[in-house]
Amino acid sequence: METQATLNVTSSTFRDGQTIPQRAVFDQFGCTGQNESPDITWSPGPPGTKSYAVTIYDPDAPTTVGFVHWIVFDIPAETTSLAAGAGAKKDAGVHATQGFTDYGFSRYGGPCPPPGDPAHHYHLTVWALDLEKLGVDDTTTYAKFRFITRGHVLAKGEIVGLYASPAS
Repeated sequence: METQATLNVTSSTFRDGQTIPQRAVFDQFGCTGQNESPDITWSPGPPGTKSYAVTIYDPDAPTTVGFVHWIVFDIPAETTSLAAGAGAKKDAGVHATQGFTDYGFSRYGGPCPPPGDPAHHYHLTVWALDLEKLGVDDTTTYAKFRFITRGHVLAKGEIVGLYASPAS
């Protein structure tokens, strides 16, 4: 069963289709943000939801597979929000696990597209899963996350934020 329902996802950090603010932008590689993960709230999943996961993915990155900025999984079923800055905490502040991003660490890493690129699209997705725990640790990549959750997604929802680095 794959994505039978839709979750309503919101954030006060940025609205769907709007620019991601500087406080959520990466703080290395020439980017000068504060690297604070956005706050996220979502509607409860359908019956059978045992956990949630959150991912942020940039399909516009100049790689062949896009760029993963955040993976949080094993979020307890009774949780329907993450606070701003949760990505700096090992358990995201909710006894969850953060997976391995394309920056090479297991925590939030904000937008940092190449200077002069058109605005990139950052897909913040919340996944309702019928698994309480994925049975993996913080070295889990997005590809492994998607493989493990295949057939276990009850619902999902997303918002898309935009960000372009200033031209050099």
